[in-house]
Amino acid sequence: MRKTSFANGEFYHLYNRGVDKRAIFSDRHVLERFFQSMKEFNVDEPIGSIYANTFHKNKLSGSTTKSKRKLVNFICYCLNPNHYHFILEQVIDKGVEKFMHKLSTGYTRYFNEKYQRSGSLFQGRFKAIHISSNEYLLHLSAYVNLNNRVHRLSGSTTNFVKSSWGEYTTGGVNFCNKEIVLAQFNDTSAYMKMAEESLNGIIERRMGGKDLDKILLE
Repeated sequence: MRKTSFANGEFYHLYNRGVDKRAIFSDRHVLERFFQSMKEFNVDEPIGSIYANTFHKNKLSGSTTKSKRKLVNFICYCLNPNHYHFILEQVIDKGVEKFMHKLSTGYTRYFNEKYQRSGSLFQGRFKAIHISSNEYLLHLSAYVNLNNRVHRLSGSTTNFVKSSWGEYTTGGVNFCNKEIVLAQFNDTSAYMKMAEESLNGIIERRMGGKDLDKILLE
């Protein structure tokens, strides 16, 4: 049984990695496919295949269609070559579980077909931690937005990273519900300063061998 229960209007840190620490985003195309899956599967109704769903929406472009109910709101995310982190707000009953099931099964099916493999892609069920305070939410947003830097990814591996950090700092993209975080700062530069300071503290403690989950729960 999962220790964390999910409630509407509450925030959660979700993460998982590839089985045997294998890469789950091995090129830019599959990385963008996963990000598209994050958008397409975030609805209460079944959508079928992403290809069919996109084709159907293109045919209906310009017409008025009924909006589908979201399962979750994204607060921030980071996709690294072999793992991901999300901060989600549950919107409807069982929204987190429904969304994560759709995302993991849909992407695994796509990945296995593309690379002619079989079996599990992710290391068991996704991990989930309830975000129990506003202070925890703020520092965790820095940890997730800058997670590739927590792991000091560099060189060609940065080609397979996608994060909401740019959305928080430059705007122009409206995938995440950023205001729950950004509204608490005078401006974007103030949030960036907090995030960079929080990141530096996390890296220092990580180098000291401390467990990151315990750090973020302090």
